[in-house]
Formats: sequence, structure tokens, C-alpha cells
Amino acid sequence: MLVDGKSIAAAILDSVQAEVGSSGQSYTMTAVTCAPNFETQKYLAMKKRQAAAVGVSLNVIELPSDATTEQIIDCVAAVAAQSDGVVVQLPLPAHIDKDAVLQAVPAAKDPDGFAYGEKRDRLLPPVVGALDEISKVHQVEWKHKRVVILGKGKLVGEPAARYARKRGARVRVYDKTNLDQSSLKTADIIVSGIGQPGFLRADMLSQGVVVFDAGTSEDGGVLAGDAHADVATVAALVTPVPGGIGPITIAYLLKNLTTLARQ
Repeated sequence: MLVDGKSIAAAILDSVQAEVGSSGQSYTMTAVTCAPNFETQKYLAMKKRQAAAVGVSLNVIELPSDATTEQIIDCVAAVAAQSDGVVVQLPLPAHIDKDAVLQAVPAAKDPDGFAYGEKRDRLLPPVVGALDEISKVHQVEWKHKRVVILGKGKLVGEPAARYARKRGARVRVYDKTNLDQSSLKTADIIVSGIGQPGFLRADMLSQGVVVFDAGTSEDGGVLAGDAHADVATVAALVTPVPGGIGPITIAYLLKNLTTLARQ
């Protein structure tokens, strides 16, 4: 079964819009990006449309490719003082100290929840929020399940692994360099965020697996996920790209923004 991420996102956005409307205040979020690639530009455009639809103003600051770590940190500090929330849009160029930039975002202005797992968890990061919402709607059980996480990044891999462990799952985390493909065959749940179009194929998986495809990359000028279309023939549940996890993460980001502003 394919997950209808748009309908799940719509329910979240309705609640966000109602809260914004009843609050009597304006909400502003600023996204800081540096030399954005195709996927980043598409994602930012989606965020801006969804934010406007629920009454949130999203400002995008695009820094040049030769910007330094210090310049990005200074930019984050400046916009944090003027916004309800700050989003550092990953990926950043290789010469940038990503961790230093993310640490510059004040916790009270961080709707991406990059501090998830470091202190008492105040918010679920948007990708984890999407996993949680989908699991509730489709009654996905994590406890004692064999979970494989593909990717070790801060947006998908790290927070997804923490979430799965907190839900009582047995978790293995891989990236493209150390993947044990035999583990895919025995996995009950797979969360993929490696950004490699069509990497997961039906013959690599077991019947009835649940696949959360959080990978987005460009393939022939369109957004593509890590899961090949044939995965749907064996998976009990799979999130399509586009239209799966992506819309929910944006809705959850906006939900987090209003939560932070309220607190």
C-alpha cells in the first residue's frame, strides 16, 4: 500500500492554520541556504507555498557558494533574533562546518529539532514526526521489530535511529559504504535516506516489509526516492517520492514552529 502523505499533511496543516488564525499574532520563519542544489530549491519552494497557505511567512536567505562557516553562523544569529524559527537548509557545501552552523541555531528557534536526543526531547524532528504520524495512521508497530536505517545524516539517519530505539526496535544503521544487503532481507522496517534513486529493489526485500523512503534526489530533472517502483509489489506499506514523507515533514516543521512560538 502506498502512503498518502498529502492527506496526512493536510490534517496537520489544518490544525496549524487554525492555531495561527486564533493566536492573533504573525509567525515568521527564516530558511538559510548556501548554494542550493536542485532538490533543495524544490523543497524550499514547497515549504514557502505551504507556509503561506497556513499564514506563516517564510523568508529564504541564499548565501553564495564561497560563504564561510563564520559568515553563515553570523547570518543564523542575525535572523534568529528576528524570526520565530530558523531553518538551516541542508546540505551545505563541503567546506562548511555543518555541525558548527547547526549548533548556532538557538534551541528555542529550532523547528528542525536538531537537538533531538541531546537533551530532553521537546520536539520531534520533521522526518521523525512524519514516521510517527504515518505509524499512527497505518498502525505500524516498532517494538521488537528489526529495523534497518540507511544513511547516517542529521536529517534522517540519526533521528530515525533514535526514534526507532525509543520505540523498542532492534536497529541497525548503515550507509552506502558498509551496507550488509542480507540485513535488508530480514528487516521488518526500512528507513532510507541515502539519496540514491531506485537503490532499493523488490528482490532485495522480504514480503510484507514497511519502507519509509525519505531519500530525495534528482533523476532526469524530477525528484526521485531511494525505493524503486517495484518495491510496492512486496512492501506492506511504502512511502512514495514525491507525495509521501516530504509533504508531512513540511507540515510538521510548521507545527513545530507554532509550538516553539507558543512556548
